[in-house]
Amino acid sequence: MSSISVVIPALNEKDGIVQTILAIPKAELESAGYEVQILVVDNGSTDGTAELARKVGAQVVHEPKRGYGCAIKAGFRQAKGDIIVTFDADGTYPPDHIPSLLAILEQENLDFLTTNRFAFMKDGAMSLRNKIGNTILTLTMKILFGLKVKDSQSGMWVFRRRILNDLKLKSNIPLSQELKLEACYFAKCRWKEVPIEYRQRVGNVKLGGWKVGLGNLFHLFKKRFIR
Repeated sequence: MSSISVVIPALNEKDGIVQTILAIPKAELESAGYEVQILVVDNGSTDGTAELARKVGAQVVHEPKRGYGCAIKAGFRQAKGDIIVTFDADGTYPPDHIPSLLAILEQENLDFLTTNRFAFMKDGAMSLRNKIGNTILTLTMKILFGLKVKDSQSGMWVFRRRILNDLKLKSNIPLSQELKLEACYFAKCRWKEVPIEYRQRVGNVKLGGWKVGLGNLFHLFKKRFIR
């Protein structure tokens, strides 16, 4: 039997965590022959996110060091599945797409699958500022590394856990773009970018705006010369 670990980083996501977990088509995946592990990485929540996640069947991992990358990497360390799936806890990504994404990974014999949020983005799902910033970062990635991606910052991926042994993941906030660079550019994995829906978030926005964007831009240039 194949196994899947769903890794969900969460910081004060009490408004969205339950519906996010319940949207995972666990029964469908199990009937298709997958053993499913659902991991919520609590990144220091103070609003009861962890307790809510446990009540609906998730395994909770506590990562006190704040930051997206710290949370994701903590989840990777606890993941037992042959395949890892990731997305946020705020309702923006579509857990119901998991079976179709898995089918693409398996049928096309891929190692790594990333997603494009811009293909089917719902109205109000992303601010104009973030759209501009994402466009700049994606274009920079194309220029520096030659990777033909349309969404360098997407946080929904499906990949085989074994590739983690070949990746050097050192960043925190820029982890999403670093994972793509490591898998697709440095490790030369078989990969594909797939369009998904992207929806309005549930709860309050936590990203740091232009400061985060500039940090990610600097990381791209640094990564080009120092792996």
